[in-house]
Amino acid sequence: MKTIKKILIANRGEIAIRVIRTAKKMGIKTVAIYSTVDRNAPHVRYADEAVCVGNAPSSESYLLGDKIIKVAQELNVDAIHPGYGFLSENSAFAKAVTEAQMIFIGPEAHAIEIMGSKLAAKEAVKAYDIPMVPGIDEAITDVEKAKAIAAEIGYPILIKASAGGGGKGMRVVEKDSELASQMSTAISEATAAFGDGSVFIEKYVASPRHIEIQVMADNHGNVIHLFERECSIQRRHQKVVEEAPSVVLTPQLREEMGQAAIKVAKACNYRGAGTVEFLLDDQHNFYFLEMNTRLQVEHPVTELISGTDLVELQIRVARGEKLSIAQEDLSIKGHALELRVYAEDPLNDFLPSVGNLSTYILPEGEGIRIDNGFEQGMDIPIYYDPMLSKLIVYAPTREEAIELLSKAIDDYKIEGAQTTLPFGKFVCEHEAFRSGNFDTHFVKKYYSPEALKEGFKEEARIAALIALKQHIKEQNILRLPTV
Repeated sequence: MKTIKKILIANRGEIAIRVIRTAKKMGIKTVAIYSTVDRNAPHVRYADEAVCVGNAPSSESYLLGDKIIKVAQELNVDAIHPGYGFLSENSAFAKAVTEAQMIFIGPEAHAIEIMGSKLAAKEAVKAYDIPMVPGIDEAITDVEKAKAIAAEIGYPILIKASAGGGGKGMRVVEKDSELASQMSTAISEATAAFGDGSVFIEKYVASPRHIEIQVMADNHGNVIHLFERECSIQRRHQKVVEEAPSVVLTPQLREEMGQAAIKVAKACNYRGAGTVEFLLDDQHNFYFLEMNTRLQVEHPVTELISGTDLVELQIRVARGEKLSIAQEDLSIKGHALELRVYAEDPLNDFLPSVGNLSTYILPEGEGIRIDNGFEQGMDIPIYYDPMLSKLIVYAPTREEAIELLSKAIDDYKIEGAQTTLPFGKFVCEHEAFRSGNFDTHFVKKYYSPEALKEGFKEEARIAALIALKQHIKEQNILRLPTV
């Protein structure tokens, strides 16, 4: 077994704090890195040591793989944890860490490479009889060929970038006449975002749900799944509200999807924590979408329902240990929800809303967990993802979890920037979400700034009625005749 006495966390904010917390619990020393703008950030103070790696833009700090490795070597670091984002799915960085005689807490470079390309991933899992959306498994630039494929599988179709995600290089095409222009746009977007203009075509699944399965694999051939997460509440193809378990999966379907996810992990000799993403159509057919070769933002909901610490499992697997839990040891207990608290304005197309956090008070109480990277008085940097924290709740039932999340949102006080807290409240109160009858088009179908404003007005009206009732009650008490 390899020794890990000191870990460098190649990340920032809440995920850096999250990894440090588990490392401390395991008696492992930690090194934080930071950019000049993050000099006073909480993750810097929380680690045992901290080193500035460059200027504010991530290209001059958090993405400088060679510099980060050099810092790690100088401080006698045994392992590097990449968190998510930045270098977490960079196969060259993973390989360089290993070549520098340190442990990369994540999968091996070849697995990152295979699963980093949607086309290569599809090719890798072909032999495992995993359901895939009808389409073509090769890059395409020829419009006439694209038209022939579209005619064969039927409109609407989806043009997707092979190299990336987050909705970039993705276009839905409803009819033949739109295909050429949409394909050109998708290729341009993919080239700008990922440096790779490869796109492919698949059937567009109407009314899909986005269901992902958490997997964990060791170096001894053991792979387990830790059930599913429902991630269908999205804006711009990016998740905002996640939950576990999903309200629509039967035990049989859960097991089928879990086993399919395990096969995907085996297809690339996976090691560590990974997530296999699926689309689930309205007939409950599921299709392999992609694999994320890292810890996911939404991992806390899985931890809560499965009673596991995924970061601890990552570290133990990276040390060469066998998984200490078998599939039959795992069961779902309770229900967990997560709201990503972004500094975005839900009244203005979720555009980033930076500023100074003049008020920043976190909710507290049983069943409430906050993975947080900010504190009162801090400025929100413009250089990074605008997520402030993750508000996570856990309760015995889904209904109780929704009520707890709603209350926690009310108790989360933020001034100085607009956030997704009001949107989270809107989701909690919407009948489609409460009933479980929703899909990835929730925002498109039900949400608008006007609907949110109406919610604000209704809340204000109820608050005014309660205040009036209390005032009348107090007046009546004061008027009681004395005996």
